[in-house]
Amino acid sequence: MPNDKYANMEEKLWILEDLNMMYIRQIALSLQDSDIQKKIDHEIRMRDGACKLLAACSQRDQALEAAKSLQTCSTRIMTYMSELQRMKEAQVMQNVPRRSSDAGPLDERMPCKGKVAISDLRIPLMWKDTEYFKNKGELHRCAVFCLLQLGGEIFDTDMVIVDRTLTDICFDNTIVFNEASPGFELRVELYSCCSEDDYSAGSTPRKLASKLSSSLGRSAGKKLRAAMDPGQCSLVSNGGAAPFLLPVPAVPGPKYHLLAHTTLSLSHVQDNFRTHDLTISGNEECSYWLPLYGSVCCRLVAQPRCMTQQMMSGCLKVKQCGGDPQSWTKVYAVLKGTSLFCYQQQEDVEANVEPAFTIGINKETRIRASEKDPHSKAQNICVSNQFGGEEVTHTLTTESREDTHRWMEAFWQHFYDMSQWKQCCDDLMKIELPSPRKPAPITPKQGSLYHEMASLSTPSSEGLLLQDNAVSAEIRALLSSYYNDSY
Repeated sequence: MPNDKYANMEEKLWILEDLNMMYIRQIALSLQDSDIQKKIDHEIRMRDGACKLLAACSQRDQALEAAKSLQTCSTRIMTYMSELQRMKEAQVMQNVPRRSSDAGPLDERMPCKGKVAISDLRIPLMWKDTEYFKNKGELHRCAVFCLLQLGGEIFDTDMVIVDRTLTDICFDNTIVFNEASPGFELRVELYSCCSEDDYSAGSTPRKLASKLSSSLGRSAGKKLRAAMDPGQCSLVSNGGAAPFLLPVPAVPGPKYHLLAHTTLSLSHVQDNFRTHDLTISGNEECSYWLPLYGSVCCRLVAQPRCMTQQMMSGCLKVKQCGGDPQSWTKVYAVLKGTSLFCYQQQEDVEANVEPAFTIGINKETRIRASEKDPHSKAQNICVSNQFGGEEVTHTLTTESREDTHRWMEAFWQHFYDMSQWKQCCDDLMKIELPSPRKPAPITPKQGSLYHEMASLSTPSSEGLLLQDNAVSAEIRALLSSYYNDSY
């Protein structure tokens, strides 16, 4: 009777997952959003491949990489599900009739988006004196990595093995989020797994339980493995989402646990290294525990699109204050960053020729439309800046009133973007991307089932794997083989 109870529970969990997948696909179809549906399907295939790989691994490092991939895929699936749910709720709210008193202002400006990059993550450790200086006590070793989420974009760092010989956990990855708004929240999660639990002498009961599972049956064998699983001090985190929405696949092997997390926002952006507080989970009794100091150091920078892209361009006539009233200079102007670049001709922009002169456009700049010139069809635009305590004004004019309106609108939008992105628009922050590393070569016949299963990937399967750049080259090859067999 107990076996039937556990079997029914397991079947209900898998049925729940199937129903969830069906429900999510129905939402995606109703929203006609095939892109997010493809993302979910892709991550489900990746997760299934990681499960098969994890069950087949016989070496510790391979299993830790597979478990890391499994955790990343599950987090992405949960994020895409939440995004679909928000889109569905927004669609329902659009169809609800609104009262006139509920209507917002007609001119609701939206700030431009931009890139947010985080690099040089350093998490200091606080070992006891006897552990670090005297090198005494049992050697405790964990595998750790970071998951970073901003909106619907999720990335992971490389895996790092940590023991008492290290004073800091260092991640050299530079991670760039391309669709950030100024109100972004970047969640950084540190996951840890005791690297000695599953592939050491202590894992013999687990292996024995796995062998017995074929004789005891699916549910009883799973129950036995769960009873022998060490270090289960907390549930596997899925990034804060509901844990029962997507059941974690019951596969043997290492499991990562959320050890610490923090949330960074626009106020934390600065073009140098800063220290931020960490919220620590778990306790010293957990097998995945590490003595964190309670802080993380990193470089967090942002590049709003108004600082890197042309926000407006076109032909203008420019006159400087105090000059000859008839001395207008015809230029091709480009509004970008903190300047209005004035070129002699449009071809100079494409040829990367230095502009003839520039006009400062920043948070202190004042712009106004002057009185209509009786001899012209368009209004003039006056741009005023303070230099050395004196006001310098440039007067701009266009060929038509419509062009004047477009330039004024571009200036107001530019000022609004600057006001929202704040310190990110003082100077252009630099995002340094490391040179791509060559994937590790696959050496055949290394004496494990993992390497016997690995095969070369094909171009059609590689397209599905490009998004998961954290999986090693060997794991990619195995997952490619799995996809070829499935499709």
